[in-house]
Amino acid sequence: MNLLHGTRFLNIPCIFSSPDNHPLLVQFNSNPYYCNYSGFQKHQGSWAEVKYYKKCTSHYKAKICNGREVDAFPDVQTLRKFPYDEIFGKVVMVRFDSNILLKKELDMKTQSVINSVSTIKYLYEAGAKVILVSSWSVKSNAEKLEVESVADFLSSALQVKVGPRKCHFESTKLKVEKEIENSEIVLLENLSEFKEELSNCSKFAKQLAKGVDIFVNDAFSQSHRILASTVGVSRFCSTCLAGFHFEEGISQLKKAIDIDRKPYIGIIGGEHGAFEGALNIVEFARVNKVGIMFPKDFWCMNDYSPKQLELFPYSDIPDGWVPVDIGPNSLKEINTLLSKCRKLLWIGPPNFKLTNQHTYGESNLVLMLHKLSQQNCDITVIGKRACREIANKSNFVSGFNMIESGSVVWEFLKGRKLPGLLALDRAYPFEIDWNVAYRDPTQPLVVDIGSGNGLFLLAMAQRRKELNFLGLEINEKLVKRCLNYAHQSDINNSHFISTNATSTFRPIVSSYPGQLICVSIQCPNPDFTKPDHRWRMLQRSLVEAIADLLACSGKVFLQSDIEAVAVRMKEEFVRYSKGMLAVEHGEWLEENPFVVRSDWERHVLDRGGQMYRLMLCKSNCCHTN
Repeated sequence: MNLLHGTRFLNIPCIFSSPDNHPLLVQFNSNPYYCNYSGFQKHQGSWAEVKYYKKCTSHYKAKICNGREVDAFPDVQTLRKFPYDEIFGKVVMVRFDSNILLKKELDMKTQSVINSVSTIKYLYEAGAKVILVSSWSVKSNAEKLEVESVADFLSSALQVKVGPRKCHFESTKLKVEKEIENSEIVLLENLSEFKEELSNCSKFAKQLAKGVDIFVNDAFSQSHRILASTVGVSRFCSTCLAGFHFEEGISQLKKAIDIDRKPYIGIIGGEHGAFEGALNIVEFARVNKVGIMFPKDFWCMNDYSPKQLELFPYSDIPDGWVPVDIGPNSLKEINTLLSKCRKLLWIGPPNFKLTNQHTYGESNLVLMLHKLSQQNCDITVIGKRACREIANKSNFVSGFNMIESGSVVWEFLKGRKLPGLLALDRAYPFEIDWNVAYRDPTQPLVVDIGSGNGLFLLAMAQRRKELNFLGLEINEKLVKRCLNYAHQSDINNSHFISTNATSTFRPIVSSYPGQLICVSIQCPNPDFTKPDHRWRMLQRSLVEAIADLLACSGKVFLQSDIEAVAVRMKEEFVRYSKGMLAVEHGEWLEENPFVVRSDWERHVLDRGGQMYRLMLCKSNCCHTN
């Protein structure tokens, strides 16, 4: 790289390898655990869940160039794990990826197309009312500009009728021309026509999500962007899930950054004019003592004889000549280095001219990687162009982990979070061994949501040995303290989990072998400084999960020292419990029915304040799953 001589062609492939065998640009720490995965396959006209087991990583932290650490992959709720019966009759909005489903030549055999189509058809066949939303470029396919043409194209791909719906956004209201009927898939207008989509307009997102029960994001390639249809709508939908294609994208990215095999080498091809970016990479490699190899020779061309290529060493490129491809000596050195590689990441093309004419280096690199894949090397290829070059060698595809969403990967490698991923509901990733958590996991279960310092739950566990008690608390430090105290005090009918119960209550409690007989929510702390978020401590998805999992005649205890909060909690339970929960004993309870008081309850009463308490009972059990 002739930096001193001012040669500015820094879209040159670089090869990284560190003494510690860490992957390119990012160093990762992970803790292994085992979990069950499953996919959906159609068998004899119906969808079946196929389960398999795989070693996963419970938590990723990415150490970026400036040394700071960020949470890379929050565990999110997926459509695959969402209860199938809960989909029936729901209005489900699917943000699909137009780059996949609206290709002129749609290959129904590629995994990305299979997953994208499966998301929509799975919801449709589960009895959902499906709304499709996306944005598509006029430049890439002008004849599909109108929503009617796109709907016809999708109908052919899905083998299901898709009805077009034109819509208009005027003065904070999104008007859809025709109501959506039952058992129908509809496609809304091209969202790229609305500037509010790109600006993530809250009012636009609210109108887009109006009447929607479940939001499914299946546009992984847009997860690095902040759009109304990927981020904004999640604020107004009670359940936000990752579709089959989005989930596969997460899995591929995790696989690419996992340092399970060494040596791990990264190949960077770069983009035209990426001068500053290339310098940053070189500086990063120097500071972190990561080995870096540059090409030694290039095929070059000039404007006077564009069809004539000449080979020059990297340090002696004449004026007027521009590199367009790597030379044979560079390829030979790359081949030698890669021969010992056990894991490899290739991102960006190794030739520099924005044309398909000069692909000597690219083609030879593909052949090298194919040979490596035959030697059990784990290879990830990132970016549309690199993936297309692999796909052109059709018999090579099966040996590679291919991620077309290059922009998403680059943003992640830079240490930036993915807004589309963070907008989805959180999930609890671990398989809980209830036999370890409790002495007798078949005893009836009492769950305290927002268990805080655990004083209430621990006191209850000591009084009621015939019951098991579970505290769900988002503060990890408090949970560790409670677990330590329970262990030291030999309280073996109590357990605490650090989690956001709003998203994870269903997957956690549904796996418990005994009956759920009581749930308590005591003194939630509303954020009155942010009115839009004030009631987020109790969302529809949580109420529905509690109502579904609670045993017949089970109880829900609610209390707060703020009357408005207690009233709102009561209204939410009555509204979203599907008629299964009703308030007992009229209005507010004068005394705490548990006798044991929470820490905050004692504090309020000691200062002369009032507690607003009520108990709900599950009497209508005909809806129980």
